[in-house]
Amino acid sequence: MRCVAVSLGLLLVGSSCGPSTAPSRSPDAAEPPGEATADTEAGPALPEDLAKRLERDEQRAAEIRARWTPQLRQTITELTAQPWPSTEVALEAILASPHRTPGNADRDPWRHPRETLTFFGLEPDMRVFEYAQGAGWYTEILAPLLAHDGVLHLTGYDPTAGDPKLRYAAAATELFLRSPGNLYDRVVPVVQPNLSGPPNLGEPGSLDMVLVLRMLHNVHRSGMWDALMPAAHAALRPGGVLAVVQHRAPDDADPDQSAPKGYLPEPWLIEKVEGYGFRLEASSEINANPRDTKDYAQGVWTLPPTLARGDEERERYLAIGESDRSTLKFVKVGD
Repeated sequence: MRCVAVSLGLLLVGSSCGPSTAPSRSPDAAEPPGEATADTEAGPALPEDLAKRLERDEQRAAEIRARWTPQLRQTITELTAQPWPSTEVALEAILASPHRTPGNADRDPWRHPRETLTFFGLEPDMRVFEYAQGAGWYTEILAPLLAHDGVLHLTGYDPTAGDPKLRYAAAATELFLRSPGNLYDRVVPVVQPNLSGPPNLGEPGSLDMVLVLRMLHNVHRSGMWDALMPAAHAALRPGGVLAVVQHRAPDDADPDQSAPKGYLPEPWLIEKVEGYGFRLEASSEINANPRDTKDYAQGVWTLPPTLARGDEERERYLAIGESDRSTLKFVKVGD
């Protein structure tokens, strides 16, 4: 089963306008299964290509809603009501919870969510922005962890915007947030009024952590460094954490050549991020995989879970596993 996700191109752009935060929905106001839909009636009809894309998103959303039983909703009600005493206690319950998308827990031995989030210093009372959440593999873990005492922010969009790409993004994001029952009732989207300029990550100094997980190769490909990094620096409090997991190229790789294949060289990446007012506080080999040869014609997507080559040499790539990854904890320095 696939999660609904906004297209990557839309997740990698934001707004230079002032912060605008959409209110979270009350858990008591959550729609029963089967009633959540994307609202596209606030603006003109979408162009045909975006309308077809949204139709596919709605079909996947229907599959997700069909799975979301009253029992799963009750599970989330109980998880989000917990004043977790520590991240470790929270993750013990959340990682074992049946609310997780089927197949996602199979990725735990490769993605090490317990070790990764504790390494970054995530606490249940933090204000966190997960940037470019994709299909939400980490989002379904973070949402119940932060629901009681913290806040999880994601990128949001204006459904009344004149730009049809923005209206599509708003509808797709709404499907993402509302299809899995009450899971994301306490998530707070931060609205991006347009598709150019720096992303809006919230009020200056308002965040404890910004998570950028397996995404910085796309930031490089899209020329978004000068937009994302200053925005993250501004939104973080002094000493706030920029938490990075990134597919790792050989140290001497040219990032312009490796990024289209999903990888970035770690020494270059550290120097790049530190140039925006961050300091590397710690690095970890939690997500290292020495079996990853990083030389695939179809890039990192050759490996699981994507398996871009289908059945061709499938067993070989399954044996390699997921990519070799940098795990880097940066902290904000300066103003």
